[in-house]
Amino acid sequence: MNSSGVVDLAALDLGELEDLVESLGHKRFHAKQLYRWIWKRGVTAFAEMTNLSRELREALAAVAAVSLPEVIKRDVSEDGTQKFVLRMADGKLIESVFIPDTPAQTFCVSTQVGCAMGCAFCLTGKMGLVRNLSAAEITGQVRLLARTLDLLDQSFNIVLMGMGEPLHNYDATMKALRMLNEKEGLALHPKRVTLSTVGLVPMIDRLAGEALMPNLAVSLHAASEGQRAAIVPSTKKYSMQDVIDACKRFPLAKRRRIMFEYVMLAGVNDAPEDARRLVKVLSGVKAKVNLLPLNAAPGIPFERPSDERVNAFAKILVDRGLMVSVRKSRGRDIRAACGQLIVEGQGTRKSTAQKLAAAL
Repeated sequence: MNSSGVVDLAALDLGELEDLVESLGHKRFHAKQLYRWIWKRGVTAFAEMTNLSRELREALAAVAAVSLPEVIKRDVSEDGTQKFVLRMADGKLIESVFIPDTPAQTFCVSTQVGCAMGCAFCLTGKMGLVRNLSAAEITGQVRLLARTLDLLDQSFNIVLMGMGEPLHNYDATMKALRMLNEKEGLALHPKRVTLSTVGLVPMIDRLAGEALMPNLAVSLHAASEGQRAAIVPSTKKYSMQDVIDACKRFPLAKRRRIMFEYVMLAGVNDAPEDARRLVKVLSGVKAKVNLLPLNAAPGIPFERPSDERVNAFAKILVDRGLMVSVRKSRGRDIRAACGQLIVEGQGTRKSTAQKLAAAL
C-alpha cells in the first residue's frame, strides 16, 4: 500500500493477490485472471480486464492500482541496444537497458537507485546508494520493457547487472524473481536470469538455499587480494578467498558454472602474470571467465586494453583449461554499456574511482 492508501497490485505475488480478491468478497481464482492481465498482457487499467466482472473491476478501482515506471528518455544505439531512463513514483530515476540478439533478447535491470559498492571503474558508484528498489520497481522494469518492445509473448533473458548490487537488496530482489517466475505471469525460468554480485559472502550462502536459483555471476576483477581491495573497495570485509570458498559451496546443477566477471583495465590487471594468478585463484571452481575490456567514459581514470592484450590474456586462461568469453560491448555510444549507467543529480558523491586512482 502506498502513502495514499492505494494498494499497488504490481507489488503483490499471486498468493497476496488471492488474499486481496477474497477480502473484496470475490472468489480467489479471479486473482489468476488478474495476474495474467498484469503480467502476460501488460494491462494496467481495470476497465480493460474484460473477463473480470464489472463488480470486481469497480471494487479494485476503488482500492488499488497497477504501478509502472514512467519513461523519461529512450536512447537507441547504432548496434540496436536501447537505454531507458525511468522515473519511479517518488521521482527517483534509474536506467534499464535492452540488448537485442545476445543471442536471446536480454533486459539489463537495476535493483537499486545508485550503488554502495564503489567499484573504481564504474560510473554508477559515483552516485552512492540513494535507496533500494522495491520488488514492484524491479519487476516493473521488466513489464515495461516487455510491453514497450512487444516481447510479452516471447522468450527473453534478464541480467541483474544494471544499477545497484542485487544481494545488497536481497529480499526485494528474490521476491521479484519469484514474481517473474510465476506460471500465471511471465513464467520466467531461473535459468534465464543471471544475478551479478561483487561477492557479499553471507548473501551468496543465503542464495544457495533458495528454491529458485538464478545463474550466479561474481564480479572478481582481480587476481590478488591487494588488487581486488583497491578495485572493489567495498569487498574488504570479505577476502577474495572468502568469495571463492563461497562459490565452491554454491550448489550447481550439471553443466552449469559460475561466471566470473573480470573488467580489464590497461596496465592494472591485464598482464600475463595476472592471467596466471587468476588460473590459480579459480582452481577447483566450476567457472567460466567473462573478460570485459573496460568501457571507458569521462570520470573513469582508466583505459581500455588493446585487443592484442585482451586476446593474449584470454589465451593464457584457455590454455590452462578455463572456459573464457570476451564480452562485446553494446550500447557504448549511448552510455548503456556495463559500468556506464549513471543518473546525475541524485546524491552524486565524489567519485570513488578518483579516490582510488592513486592507489592503483
